[in-house]
This record gives sequence, structure tokens and C-alpha cells, in this order.
Amino acid sequence: MPLDPVCKTAVAEENAVTAECDGVIYYFCSPGCKEKFLGDKVCALRAAYELIIIGGGPAGLTAAVYSTILKTDALLITKDLGGQAVDSAKIENYMGFDFITGPELIEKFKHQLFGSHYIDHSVCAVEKITAVEGGFNVVTGELKTFFAPALLVATGMTRKKLKLPGEEKFLRRGIFYGNIQDISFVQGKDVAVIGGGNTALQLVENLHPVVRNIYLISHSELSGDPASIERIVPCRNVHRYENYTVVEFIGENRLSGLTIRRMAGREKVDLAVEGAFIAIGLRPNSSLAAHLVQLNARGEIVIQPDCSTTCPGIFAAGDVTNAFGKRIIIASGEGAKAAMAARQYLLDLRKKPCV
Repeated sequence: MPLDPVCKTAVAEENAVTAECDGVIYYFCSPGCKEKFLGDKVCALRAAYELIIIGGGPAGLTAAVYSTILKTDALLITKDLGGQAVDSAKIENYMGFDFITGPELIEKFKHQLFGSHYIDHSVCAVEKITAVEGGFNVVTGELKTFFAPALLVATGMTRKKLKLPGEEKFLRRGIFYGNIQDISFVQGKDVAVIGGGNTALQLVENLHPVVRNIYLISHSELSGDPASIERIVPCRNVHRYENYTVVEFIGENRLSGLTIRRMAGREKVDLAVEGAFIAIGLRPNSSLAAHLVQLNARGEIVIQPDCSTTCPGIFAAGDVTNAFGKRIIIASGEGAKAAMAARQYLLDLRKKPCV
């Protein structure tokens, strides 16, 4: 795939915005990148901005949109667009939608961001943040350094692993972590879903029409929303093992089964399955800023009501923080709030005392 000459994003030719310059056809991810390339005649982003937003999930994308609305000179850096929301098969009651899938919602976010409210962006990972005089340096995986007096960390969370024998061996060979596209690998087979929260229950809802049997394994009673629990109860192919823990995964070249044990007991059960979906929760991606801001016992960035952190100039939003409620709609709202707070911080920096 060709690369956008401005943000270096890989773009499919059939969906790209194009422009011809000096006999060469260039492909862009958005009209904004095309306009920047042709107008400024540059193929690289500037080295300094007022605000750098790190993370491309609902919190980061909303913060980016609000930054452009507030006329903040901002740069969005993210290794992917969508975050965990991309893996959500069913999002219910996000304002404006009774029902929408994660990929559909993120496409709408991206269209709004790059089509209506363009922001400079770089699709790559951030490797290091350092505090320097007047602000912060952000080093990316492309070994480029960007400076800004304010940062907005919206790096979200990643799925936890069980760290059990066989888990790494059978990854993508029977063991999955809840992505929608992985369901196609287990059609007509017996599978296990490990976890008792909303993510696990959503997986059960998506799997039960296409698989033979589902063994739902949770180390405690199911903890998801009552409405979700009620929907899976009538499913005859769902077999619940509450208060059980997984001991190991079994197989040769592919997963063929797993062993579970009753919590605080010795009873073990072997289950023959060809697929296992691990949905035991998430851990915050806070390590980038851990040396600069306060974290709580769960590793979340501690924020004030305005999304500010213990380090002046650093704001945080979404699932990486200790904000109550890990929901897409909450992350989006926190992203908007953080962008507004960062803007106010930058305005306060400009104020000079009266002489």
C-alpha cells in the first residue's frame, strides 16, 4: 500500500484521496493531509505544537476533534485508530444510536476528525516522554521527536493475559482475545469463553448462534450487566462454570482442550474445545507517563475533575485513568473535557502579569 506523504499512514489506493504533482500521483488518508501537502509543500510534520495527544481510541479522537474546534495547535500520535472500541461487536445506547458496532462508530469518528476537523497526525507508537524546560519531548517509534508545552495521554487499556501453560503456544491457533474477526475461526465448534464481565458476555452473545457449545468459565459469579446475563440464560448451548479457574491449555499443534479447577477446591474438569476466548479484563497503558504522573494501585493515571494530573501540563482521559466507568461514551466525554482543560492551561501560560 502507498504511504500518505504527510502522516505516513498506509492507505488503500481505491479509497484514498489523490493528487498529482510534477507527474507523480500521491495518495492521502484524508482531504486535510492532501491540503497540507499541496498548500505547505511539506512532507513532514512540524517539530513543535501547543498540545500533543497520545492515543487514538474514543478519548483521544474526541480530544482531537475538540482541540481543532478550540483552535488549539495540536498533534495526534497513535499506533492505531479506534483502540479497544474496534473490537466491540455491539455498542448499545451511545448517544444518537440505539445500536452500532465498534468499527462503524470509529469510522464515523475518523470521518469527523479527518473530514470535518482536520488535525495533524502521525500513525506510529510513542516510545518515550521526557520533561524538558517549557514542556515535554515525545519520541516516536520512527525516532522523531516532537515538543509541546502540554500533553494529553489517552492511551487506553490492553487485554490481560492468563499467563498459563499453553497460552502463548496456541495464540491464534485456538486461543484468542476477543476480537470480532476471530469468531470466524470457530464456527460449528466447541469453544470456551473465559471471564465473567461485559466483554465475556458480549462474546457469548456473538458466538452462540454460530458455534456448537460454549463453556463460560468465570472465577466468580458473573459480574456483567444484568441485562446481558438475562440474554444468555435461555441459550441452551451455553454451559456456565462459575467459581472455576483455568489451570492449563492442552493440545499438540492447535488447542484441543483445557483443564479447569473449582475455586478453593481440588475438583478438576477437562473440557474438549477448539477455541478459547480470554476476556478477563484490561490493564491501563500508563507506563509511558508513569515516571511523570501519579498512578493508583491498579496502574491508572490519577486525574482531577478537569482531567489534570499531578504533573502540570499533562492531562489524561479515558480508560487509562481512574475516572469512574470504563465505557466508550464516558471515554469520549472525558476526551472532550481534557481538551478543554488543556486549552485553558495553554491560555493561562500566555498570560503575563500586569506591570
